[in-house]
Amino acid sequence: MASRARTTGAITFSLVGYLFLVELTSGILQGFYVPLIPNIVSHLSIHDGDFNWFEAAQLLLSAIVVPVFSKLGDMYGHKRILLVTTALTAGATWWLAVAADFTTFLVAWSLQAFYVVWLPLEVALIFDRGRRSGSGRSQTRRAAGFLVVALEAGAIIGALGASRVLRAVDGDLMLTLFVPAIAVTLVFFAILFGVPESEPQGRRSLDGVGFTLLSLGLLAITAGLVFLRISEIGDTLIPMETRVVALVVSVVIGAAILGMFARWELRHPDPGIDLRVMRQPAMWPVLITAGLFGISVLGAQAPLLTYAATDPATYGYGLGLDEDTRSYLVGAYLVAMIVGALLFAAISRRIAPRLALIVATAFVAVGYLSFLPFHLEVWQVILNMVIAGLGSGALVAALPAAAAAAAPVGQTGVASGMTNTTKTIGGAFASAVFGVVLVTAAADVAETTVAPLAGYMTVWAICGGGAVVAMLLLFFVPKLAFADVEEDLLPEVVPAED
Repeated sequence: MASRARTTGAITFSLVGYLFLVELTSGILQGFYVPLIPNIVSHLSIHDGDFNWFEAAQLLLSAIVVPVFSKLGDMYGHKRILLVTTALTAGATWWLAVAADFTTFLVAWSLQAFYVVWLPLEVALIFDRGRRSGSGRSQTRRAAGFLVVALEAGAIIGALGASRVLRAVDGDLMLTLFVPAIAVTLVFFAILFGVPESEPQGRRSLDGVGFTLLSLGLLAITAGLVFLRISEIGDTLIPMETRVVALVVSVVIGAAILGMFARWELRHPDPGIDLRVMRQPAMWPVLITAGLFGISVLGAQAPLLTYAATDPATYGYGLGLDEDTRSYLVGAYLVAMIVGALLFAAISRRIAPRLALIVATAFVAVGYLSFLPFHLEVWQVILNMVIAGLGSGALVAALPAAAAAAAPVGQTGVASGMTNTTKTIGGAFASAVFGVVLVTAAADVAETTVAPLAGYMTVWAICGGGAVVAMLLLFFVPKLAFADVEEDLLPEVVPAED
């Protein structure tokens, strides 16, 4: 047993090394374009607000591709699908570099969304490699923590490197955008030659009807949330009442389609997403936690930056920070996420996995709720973000690993992918609602477009309250869930009777 564990551990270490490069590239993609947004807007000759369409289109596609490609990974091998999605991302990234008009850039930017499938596939690969050692769950948790370190480090490298590359090439945007394209292309070969394949479950079917219904339901809901964020199309202003009505209609339609999807899956002999597994005590709290976590990790960063930029001498609140200083605030949050991921990888070996999830969620709750009394000084905001970042870094690693550990053999990819999907939906909901809260609150204050403090208080309360609810839900998870249990391997090693 000891020699087998050492062998498996060595294989997993090698695997994590190559997947570290994949997540480093994913982080670069997520951080590289942000400082270049003004340059991209100028290059395409569009309005600043039109950039929202790029983010909206990528969000819509990512909500669809994650469950579908995660299931394909379970069926045909996670490495194979990781290669496919990397090739698609590379093609889209090269296309972005040469796109010269709004439409082609929009299509290319949307197709780049395939990178969101990488982390669920990587978690499934790691779990599959360590499963037979009897310690696959703990190995997956530790490895996921290191992958998150790579992700956040890549985001920092991308954000800091983009402007420097642009200056080095004398402002040539095309040459600058070649950098992430080269990175994705190189990581394709790292996967091809360095990552071993998992054991595919090729006998299973994709369930086209089920995934079509799921995609249509998610598309309807996310489309409504995206539309709520967009205040104008071209030169035409869209009244808030119209956007709210559109949101309600889209959510009702999406919920109805998802209801049809649920009925279909429960009757299907080989469902695309086994809802019976998803509603088990070890699974449903994790999925809901992922959605609630998405509220803060994906939806709260823009309000934080606008608050940090607000001049306290004029409005009585805010930090009045310039652009460079605000970037340090974001950097502190990202570094805290890296530390949180590393601590999760270490602590998860010493305490129960469920307890690690609860503690991480508590950190997020404390961090955001601390904004309510403490938000007037720079050091207070930094401390709050560091606390929230520690918990967020741990949760980014813990949630897909926990879902993979709770899933049966052959469903690890789709289970970890569902945490990404619910997190995306939570983030889309939060971005839409926070935008409405801040804009509506600002409209109530005469002769200003700056949101009042009450708007920011609402944002922080929603983020902290969502984390509290998630923390309470995790107490419903069985105490020994996600822990290494040797008996779990028996169904895989006992030969079937003739």
